[in-house]
Amino acid sequence: MDENTRLTRLEEKTAFLDQHVTEQDKVILRQSEEIDRLKREIAALAARLEELQSADAPPADQRPPHY
Repeated sequence: MDENTRLTRLEEKTAFLDQHVTEQDKVILRQSEEIDRLKREIAALAARLEELQSADAPPADQRPPHY
């Protein structure tokens, strides 16, 4: 294998790896954005659940109806 062919193959591999890294960066960015969105959604759902649970709970000093 002559020097020119070797250099060409190395450049092709480098170009492929550069493209691959760029694609991975895009995927990681999308995943990060999705994780952030899901965290916000979970926090909102947790707050809503807490709100619903506290609305349904009887006051601490109220006697149950069967007494």
